[in-house]
Amino acid sequence: MMKLKLRLNSFALAATLSCAALPAGAQTPPPLSGKFGFVNTERILREAIPAQRAQKKIEAEFKKRDEELAKLAGELKKLQEELEKNAVTMSETQRRNKERDFGELNRDFQRKQREFREDLNARRNEELAQVVQQANGVIRQIAEQEKYDIIFQDAVFASPRIDITEKVIKALEAGKPPAK
Repeated sequence: MMKLKLRLNSFALAATLSCAALPAGAQTPPPLSGKFGFVNTERILREAIPAQRAQKKIEAEFKKRDEELAKLAGELKKLQEELEKNAVTMSETQRRNKERDFGELNRDFQRKQREFREDLNARRNEELAQVVQQANGVIRQIAEQEKYDIIFQDAVFASPRIDITEKVIKALEAGKPPAK
């Protein structure tokens, strides 16, 4: 029993000495240093003039189709009201025909509405991808000019002191990288 205690004590002593022999830096990582930045992409896509221009362009492209959908929705509503109002006085055949017409118009409306949303989303993604690409170029230029080590996009949290979003928005609007 005494030999076992002696072995355990020598093992503990050896472990303690080996930990003490390690350099102080190996026990605690060195503090992080460098120049960090953060960019809020969502804010850029909401506030930057190129993003607003892209949004207006998309709205103009899809205005006619949106109006057609609104007109079709009006027709659908009118047909539904007519069907509800006159269903009791219509013959069975007339009612079935009106219900069939309503169903066909409703399916057509749903299909056109789905296609509209898909096309709109695809166009929006195309246009906003171009804005993001421009913003990324500006971010790279700012990083090189101001010697940033890393710039994060879309973090859960970032201190306002490292937020360079406003710089990026101004550079996008000016069409060139900002001066230091």
